[in-house]
Amino acid sequence: MDILRTFDLLENLKTYPPKDDILARRTRGKWIKYSIDQYYEIAHAVAYGLLALGYKEGTKIITVCNNRPEWNFMDMGINLAHMIHIPVYSTLSHDDYHFIFENSDVELIVAGTKTLYNKLVPIAKEIDRDIRFLMMDDGEETMTLAQLYELGRANKDKFGPVVEENKKTISPDECASIVYTSGTTGMPKGVMLSHRNMMFDSHGHALRQTKNYSHKMISFLPLCHMYERTMNYEYQELAISTYYAESLATIASDLKDCHADGFCAVPRVLEMMYGKLEEAGKKLTGFKKKIYDAAWNYANNFDNENTGWFYLQKQKLFDKLVYSKWRENLGGHEMLVVSGGSSIQAKIVRCFNAAKLYIFEGYGLTETSPVIAVNSPADKYNVIGTVGKAMDGTGLSFAEDGEILTRGPHVMLGYYKNPTATKEMIDEEGWLHTGDIGFLKDGKYLKITDRKKEIFKLSSGKYIAPQVIETLLRESPYIENAFVFGANEKFASAIIIPAFAKVKEYAESRGAKIEKKEQLLENKAAMELLNAEVQEVNAKLAAHENLKKTHFVFDEWTPDNEMLSQTLKPKRRNLLKRYEQIIADTYK
Repeated sequence: MDILRTFDLLENLKTYPPKDDILARRTRGKWIKYSIDQYYEIAHAVAYGLLALGYKEGTKIITVCNNRPEWNFMDMGINLAHMIHIPVYSTLSHDDYHFIFENSDVELIVAGTKTLYNKLVPIAKEIDRDIRFLMMDDGEETMTLAQLYELGRANKDKFGPVVEENKKTISPDECASIVYTSGTTGMPKGVMLSHRNMMFDSHGHALRQTKNYSHKMISFLPLCHMYERTMNYEYQELAISTYYAESLATIASDLKDCHADGFCAVPRVLEMMYGKLEEAGKKLTGFKKKIYDAAWNYANNFDNENTGWFYLQKQKLFDKLVYSKWRENLGGHEMLVVSGGSSIQAKIVRCFNAAKLYIFEGYGLTETSPVIAVNSPADKYNVIGTVGKAMDGTGLSFAEDGEILTRGPHVMLGYYKNPTATKEMIDEEGWLHTGDIGFLKDGKYLKITDRKKEIFKLSSGKYIAPQVIETLLRESPYIENAFVFGANEKFASAIIIPAFAKVKEYAESRGAKIEKKEQLLENKAAMELLNAEVQEVNAKLAAHENLKKTHFVFDEWTPDNEMLSQTLKPKRRNLLKRYEQIIADTYK
């Protein structure tokens, strides 16, 4: 059947055989599962309940929660009731929440937990508008989701015909959702997305999916991020079961427990998984260590296009001895992993692919619903270092300066209450200017080289692409994160966060005794090591790109302290402000 509106996914699911775990959530170590029939019924109950509360067509409703089936119940119910869903991260700052509550014209906020409810109510009271609350968990503080379900069921006869009429008349081109960008370079903007935007995009990558009704995926990236959200829709189109992890800290155990067949991730998550695999090898000794090291080196240099008999026999041997053990710790299945949000190191893709934990990198923006291009399991191409081919029906072009342009059914309706920003993003011919620089490798595969707005110019007139340099720095096992700066200065510099445990281990192997992080910055061996890592990166760069000065700090960069976006990308504006004095001292 044609899936043109979000709620068409519910009708589509009803065409599949019964399934008792289309959605599942792990809480306190136990999986709570929902069948296709339950999902369908509860989503409709939500729609009836919202109408019974008196909300009208076009009402803006915000949800703030971690990933859970209830997010889907609200998402579908809101759209069935002809209202607009605004999913919001649960970890934003007071100022961001205040801006979104004010800007969005929200009338109802649905908080996942009592903690979130208590956090959000005081902010909502600062807005000069009547904003009501609902809580997903049970509690006495306000109306709960369970009570909304019951209200809806009690009013099914009254509002059932209204919802059925909505199914017939709601246009695919109406706004279904407003998604606020993470604001890496400024205040969030509300991206208006239609039903068609999201369904065109999710269907496009569903065509490249090789998993089906018999498989299950685990979900842990926030559903309010368009990447995870349209993957969530893709799973529902194909009736793949979606299991929501208990938390980021339990991903490995959740994967193992539900025997998942894949997941979506941002590079930082995969970097952490890669680091744990690397550390596991260091704990071994003797013959086992030699085997592990050989398998590790093979994986890090794995060529997925090499089909030579001897080459693949080595993979089979290492798989039996090492890689299969990695998979056992993650549930035992070969996996399909989609990576997006920022560029991922090639060695990580190679390593996971060798172990049959296949990573396919894609690319897009919230404003493009979001996927523009992705490598394809179904079409059997995975060109490492690229984000694959543009999806079918997705227009792709390049400006004179290399900026990637796109147009098609995936392009947003515009920014909510911000026509000026919309015109800056989408030109008169309908081309959306992504702000990313790239080119087509071999005339087919899109390769991203940097972010246009983040490229800066030195006083010499030479350009610096900071993301490229930062990615190279993070490839070092001794560097956790980095921030490159130097706009309008004579040379580029960087603030670097060392990987404490690994640098400490190195220093102590050379006789040092390290108790505090700051001691490493005074240790000669540690500093020589870190400076050598920087010089190794400099050797790969053009002369004008070389980092002339580096500052090593042991700070935390997280979404909570607003140094990183919700997708773990550096918030450059905030980093420049935080390290204003260091930057000033650098160029004295």
